[in-house]
Amino acid sequence: MNTTLCTLREQYIAIQGVSQSFATAQGLFPALRDIDLHIAQGEFVSLIGHSGCGKSTLLNLIAGLTTPSQGVLLCANKEIKGPGPERAMVFQNHSLLPWLSCHANVYLAVERVFGARESRAELKARTDAALALVGLGHAASKRPGEISGGMKQRVGIARALSMEPQVLLMDEPFGALDALTRAKLQDELMDIVARTRSTVVMVTHDVDEAVLLSDRIVMLTNGPAATIGEVLSVPLPRPRDRLALAGDPLYQHCRKTVLDFLYTRQGHVEQAA
Repeated sequence: MNTTLCTLREQYIAIQGVSQSFATAQGLFPALRDIDLHIAQGEFVSLIGHSGCGKSTLLNLIAGLTTPSQGVLLCANKEIKGPGPERAMVFQNHSLLPWLSCHANVYLAVERVFGARESRAELKARTDAALALVGLGHAASKRPGEISGGMKQRVGIARALSMEPQVLLMDEPFGALDALTRAKLQDELMDIVARTRSTVVMVTHDVDEAVLLSDRIVMLTNGPAATIGEVLSVPLPRPRDRLALAGDPLYQHCRKTVLDFLYTRQGHVEQAA
């Protein structure tokens, strides 16, 4: 589904004429310019591009962590003016509190969102359900230092999902993991998103990850003043199986399209490195 085909009824996130600049000692640095993008409810969109192209900046704008220099961002037809419980963020660094158990780390988020109107028993049930969703019910009492990196990232995902967000924002959530753990969590994420029907916007550097997970891949041009260079629809049927897709011509076509954009049309960044 192309941005131009996303009807008003389908739009859930709308990014309209957004530009972002930052003040530096050398003057204003233009990170993003003229970003226009509509994302439908339940859609999985990946942002990809070379380092410094503003992927995380755009994700932070959707999260409400920063305010655009120009333009407007909407979520469910309401202007994004700051963080909100309908939008949950998962970072590459899980950001767990090391002195708390996995259960307590998730419970903090649950209590913040639902604490004013639900009992402790209800909050605990929500926490238990979120940990079970990522397969970590057995590790609820363990502290972050007692579990693997992949398990820590699953706790971070559980914490985000525990708030029942309409939008899941992910900033290279598997970037620090080994290849096998990364593949396992990608498969788990596909299952979770299918069950929760969340809208997902994910930043990634991994072309195969983007093609495997996404409904659309938004490719950003090189910075400064990065903008959207191309949007690729990924019409692969779901559920997706990574082994079956390995030799799929459509999968290979999507992969080649992204690689061509990154390393031919935007390849001068790598050549200069």
